Amino acid sequence: MSLARRLVAVAAAGTVTAVVRAALEERAPGGQQRWLRTNHRGEPVSMLEGPAVAAGVLAGALVAPDRAAAATVLATATGAAFGVVDDLAEDVEDRRKGLRGHLGALAQGKVTTGGLKVLGIGAGALLSAAVATPRTDASGTRRGLLGWGADVALNGALVASSANLVNLLDLRPGRALKASTLTALPLVLAPGAGATGAAAVVGASAAAAGGDLAETDMLGDGGANALGAALGASVVLSAPRPVRLAALAATVGLTLVSEKVSFTKVVEATPVLRDIDRWGRRPAHVPPGDQG
Repeated sequence: MSLARRLVAVAAAGTVTAVVRAALEERAPGGQQRWLRTNHRGEPVSMLEGPAVAAGVLAGALVAPDRAAAATVLATATGAAFGVVDDLAEDVEDRRKGLRGHLGALAQGKVTTGGLKVLGIGAGALLSAAVATPRTDASGTRRGLLGWGADVALNGALVASSANLVNLLDLRPGRALKASTLTALPLVLAPGAGATGAAAVVGASAAAAGGDLAETDMLGDGGANALGAALGASVVLSAPRPVRLAALAATVGLTLVSEKVSFTKVVEATPVLRDIDRWGRRPAHVPPGDQG
């Protein structure tokens, strides 16, 4: 994967993210009010960043070669689409939170928008994995259906769990964007078919960082799920099986931990993480109108 292709992906993702966000500011589907939510300070914040970031990642991913582009686009598009559905049509009478809550509702036969998101992103992740997973081994020999299918299941689980994990980080300004960028950078610099998708994540995150850190915008499920799915697809396309297994164990483990432990409390209690988390953010004591 050439350096030029990666740089083009960064530029395309960043440009499209900025252009789409500006366009949505002029004409948001359903009106601006529909996209407003209340952040951790109790202030209004727009989720229009999410569709803009998703569009940017999709644009950057298209720079990749055919198979890598198709796999990344599938993962990103389904993450964005079902995330936006959950953002805009969440059942206000059933505020189940977390993966356990959504799966519990499905087990009871109740399909919430969160449950629909779990099913939709899971299906998209498997399709993406099927495209990304080669049918031949390194020597060019066609693999058996069982071995290929096991790899598809592993890769699909990694894409889906990555989408969910980045969404769990979108609780403070810039946190999910910083985590996505720090995860994507090694993939951009390493050889592998996933480098272009990772470059798209970096470009889109950089373009969205200003509004996110200023606390005027947030990713929402649509943007966070799109970023996470794209990252998962990039790992699938670039990493050998032991690394993919380790990544899956890490994403699933952190997801399970999040059901019991607050990520924000862990970050605040860890000096290095706290400093990274607060970098670029508005100080807690400064009112919105007194930022200079």
